[in-house]
Amino acid sequence: MTTPRPFKVLGIQQIAIGGTDKLRLQKLWVDMLGLEVTGTFKSERENVDEDICAMGVGPFKVEVDLMQPLDIDKKPAVHTTPLNHVGLWIDDLPQAVEWLTAQGVRFAPGGIRKGAAGFDICFMHPKANEEFPIAGEGVLIEMVQAPVEVIAAFSAFAAAH
Repeated sequence: MTTPRPFKVLGIQQIAIGGTDKLRLQKLWVDMLGLEVTGTFKSERENVDEDICAMGVGPFKVEVDLMQPLDIDKKPAVHTTPLNHVGLWIDDLPQAVEWLTAQGVRFAPGGIRKGAAGFDICFMHPKANEEFPIAGEGVLIEMVQAPVEVIAAFSAFAAAH
């Protein structure tokens, strides 16, 4: 690393689980485990119909997104990897993307944009290439801009421990 890391990964923001039928996913995560459905999101561009569920409270709440494709034959194929991606709270997303890109980390197309839950997001590509030799090694990683209250809560928790 040539320069100090100008951002922090604060914690898990979400996990996203894909399947061909989100009602089957709801049976486990909502009916059996008791997660609360807090929203829904549909996107033709992302080929997804998802239920946004939650566990935990306040700034330590973790999203569990239950996803099925709108069209099973189109990409992205949100159902082909059951654990679709993991989302990380980032304290300064633009700085993180700039610094990581300079270090050779590969990002998926699309850049920083609004995600399903309303936060700025971008995705680290699961596969490296010649130009960008660092990637998720098979795991799609969503980087999520943490809101002020989440940054403060993680900072207070870290200071107390």
